[in-house]
Amino acid sequence: LIGRLMFELPEEMGLIAVAVRQTQGKGRGGNIWLSPVGCALCTLHITIPLHSNLGQRIPFIQHLVSLAVVESVRSIPGYEDIDLRVKWPNDIYYSDLMKLGGVLVNSTLIETTFHILIGFGFNVSNSNPTICINDLIARFNKEEGTELKALSSDCLIARTVTVLERLVEIFQEKGPNGILPRYYKYWVHSGKQVRLGSEDGPTAWIVGIDDYGYLQVHEEGKGVVSVHPDGNSFDMLRNLIVPK
Repeated sequence: LIGRLMFELPEEMGLIAVAVRQTQGKGRGGNIWLSPVGCALCTLHITIPLHSNLGQRIPFIQHLVSLAVVESVRSIPGYEDIDLRVKWPNDIYYSDLMKLGGVLVNSTLIETTFHILIGFGFNVSNSNPTICINDLIARFNKEEGTELKALSSDCLIARTVTVLERLVEIFQEKGPNGILPRYYKYWVHSGKQVRLGSEDGPTAWIVGIDDYGYLQVHEEGKGVVSVHPDGNSFDMLRNLIVPK
């Protein structure tokens, strides 16, 4: 629906489609997602000038969206310690233990403007089949003796889009350095050791993200190299970076 509308409306007009449930969701690598009631699900259309900080570093968009989802919760007073985090390149995690959501970005360049379709979904009030944000809040209340209220999908979609708008503005003004300290605050990879390619592959340590949004790893004996997000997947369970 949005794909058909996005070229028909003025550039300054925003577009967003929100779903209550999803039966034919798309993930990276052709993965299909079923999303029950209780998830925050939407597709957002934005435009980015080609000759801008973000236009020259389009892979960063998925990182900005992942960060916006996490900050939509952790920027609420009292909710700062809810252990919601980002996983490179496009996942939302509970600590480094379990996936709660993800981001998928498609871009089309028309003359000097990128038309970006951002799909994101994350578990808010659906405990099954994994875990959701309101489960984390309930657990936090039990452990800390607090009385934080459960959050709604509508509220968190609205907050995510608002935070994303501000993150894009900061990136356009200051580039990666304006965003990366906030991103690293919430990401799960700091100092983690991984294997490259297979369980018997060379050892590397995750360093950070380079100026174009690609993961940097320090391979033993070879120095720092960048890993392209579209061609690789990070398997948290086996601690591998593998071709996808």
